Amino acid sequence: MTDGLSVRDLAFSYGSKDALKGVSFDLPRGRFCALLGPNGAGKSTLVSLLTRLLVSPGGEISIAGQDLRRTPGRALARLGVVFQQPTLDLDLTVRQNLSYFAALHGLPRNGLPARIEAALRRLDMAERADEKVRALNGGHRRRTELARALLHEPQVLLLDEPTVGLDAASRAGIVAHVHDLAEQGLCVLWTTHLTDEVRDTDHLLVLHRGGILAEGSTGDIRGEQSLSDWFLQKTGGNA
Repeated sequence: MTDGLSVRDLAFSYGSKDALKGVSFDLPRGRFCALLGPNGAGKSTLVSLLTRLLVSPGGEISIAGQDLRRTPGRALARLGVVFQQPTLDLDLTVRQNLSYFAALHGLPRNGLPARIEAALRRLDMAERADEKVRALNGGHRRRTELARALLHEPQVLLLDEPTVGLDAASRAGIVAHVHDLAEQGLCVLWTTHLTDEVRDTDHLLVLHRGGILAEGSTGDIRGEQSLSDWFLQKTGGNA
């Protein structure tokens, strides 16, 4: 058990196809973990199980010490999520999007403006609080979604391929911001198929054909090879 994210013997099948096969790992708070896998490796299924969009028939998931099966409300309250597909209302301002999220989650109105301001400032978005999301570029929209995911002060942050569709500068900015959040004490699980988003000091989980192929420090795993070369050699770029 960990104060971050703990997964034990997690499996899931779509009919006769095994999407996940006995996946287990423990991630503490204050750690950036990259979940790297080719398309079809099972990353999306794992994200769906962690967010309870799907329910596994077996295995265990613990979020900041709360069992997702036994106490789903408490567990999910400790989780912040940025999904791969954007979910902001384009016709609302940045501040209105966060206010709407707060209302949905039942956050108390007392002190809410200050909480929203702090979340936006954390992502360098405070000056854009009253701009409509439609007017923002892709990178600033992602920062808004990150600020929204942090509004309820989660202990675990899950990001599902959050840089898809962003330009190189925006990608680098988001990666750097999330690494900073991990250094501030969050447990971060970042799913990706892009090796250049992973640092040597990151904790790395490599998912391949529904199972954990490798786990440990990125630098130790890749050895003398580049991570890209190691990844292609081990997976062939295919699930």
